[in-house]
Amino acid sequence: MAYFDAASAVPLHPVARQALQASLDEGWADPARLHREGRRARLLLDAAREAAAEAAGCRPDELTFTPSGTRAVHTGIAGALAGRRRTGRHLIVSAVEHSSVLHSAEAHEADGGTATRVAVDRAGAVDPAAYAAALRPDTALACLQSANHEVGTVQPVAAVAEVCRQAGVPLLVDAAQSLGWGPVEGAWSVLAASAHKWGGPPGVGLLAVRKGVRFAAQGPVDERESGRAPGFENIPAIVAAAASLRAVQAEAAGEVRRLHELTERIRARVPHLVPDVEVVGDPVRRLPGVVTFSCLYVDGETLLHELDRAGFSVSSGSSCTSSTLTPSHVLKAMGVLSEGNVRVSLAPGTPAEDVERFLQVLPGAVAGVREKLGVPAPVAVVHRDEIVVDALGKRCPIPVIELAKVIGDVPVGGTVRVLSDDEAARLDIPAWCDMRGQEYVGEEPAAQGTAYVIRRTS
Repeated sequence: MAYFDAASAVPLHPVARQALQASLDEGWADPARLHREGRRARLLLDAAREAAAEAAGCRPDELTFTPSGTRAVHTGIAGALAGRRRTGRHLIVSAVEHSSVLHSAEAHEADGGTATRVAVDRAGAVDPAAYAAALRPDTALACLQSANHEVGTVQPVAAVAEVCRQAGVPLLVDAAQSLGWGPVEGAWSVLAASAHKWGGPPGVGLLAVRKGVRFAAQGPVDERESGRAPGFENIPAIVAAAASLRAVQAEAAGEVRRLHELTERIRARVPHLVPDVEVVGDPVRRLPGVVTFSCLYVDGETLLHELDRAGFSVSSGSSCTSSTLTPSHVLKAMGVLSEGNVRVSLAPGTPAEDVERFLQVLPGAVAGVREKLGVPAPVAVVHRDEIVVDALGKRCPIPVIELAKVIGDVPVGGTVRVLSDDEAARLDIPAWCDMRGQEYVGEEPAAQGTAYVIRRTS
């Protein structure tokens, strides 16, 4: 098997495994105790904090270990908002943040706060000017990921941090995808990350809060981890997380160029090997090992299963996966095709031979899925220069497939009206029009679902 899902989790790094095994015998005691075993545990915890802080670019007394990266995000946002409640209750996030950030924003709004979601361009990047425009006198906190989890686009954190600094607003950065490649640049105020993203053990997160940032930990607190992560520390896992973070950052320089070349190979060749494909994400400002593309007329879940049977573990932001029937919020915010989405994320050390084998297998896998769909003939009723396609009750990619089948049956200037109740159609039909050079007129309410109107231009 070739594991191409490093953006979700990376196998345990050899250094992490060694550190974990070594610290099991020394790090089991309570580091808050003064006896010999407690002092040994405290030494391990302090050393891990110093190593992790150096890798994150902060002071050791600014860094807290949490039970997960998600907990670090939730704690960071809640604490920063509470610390600046006198300023106001306005929160700024980008539209493509990780779900942990967006869920925090939703909880904040449910509690009476307000939130602004900053739009992104078609590559998935924010404009620092948009953050500047979103700032208000009552803005308590802004959030921005260092790099996108789904498409790998690197965000202009330093520029946004400067905008926020000038306004006196702290910036929280979700650095889960990028910290393994090096510290986050810019004058950020709060930072969150997760060890399993860089080859550390699951169940360890990092939360860094700069000195001078108003922060009030929420919920019951105790004396551990500055009151920000109550409960007994998992010292062996923490030691392994810190050791692996230092190790992968030391190895990063040698891997960045190689992985960039491998993912560029995928970006360049997939559109030539597979018809009707859109490669998404910024082509230049992106993580070294991430490349994402979407395939027209393909069920994303079926394609993932086909690639898995062929020996490739990939992930998808497609709306047609078993976990959700709605389009990926990232792809939706970018305005790109969501159906048949594949995210390839290469771990350090991935052999070039695996990438070549993937490029050989992919065209057949996509063609097989398209053939297996067995799409029924669309139900079409001709009204002069318009065809109405009834795709109600059919999930992606069926509405787009039926649209493609009938577009040639109307004269140039004629229209096709697609009736669909699948949320993904709102994203995929305009994307299809853009790829096919047809005019997307817009959407209209219908008795059932929504009517999407397309005008044939050629």
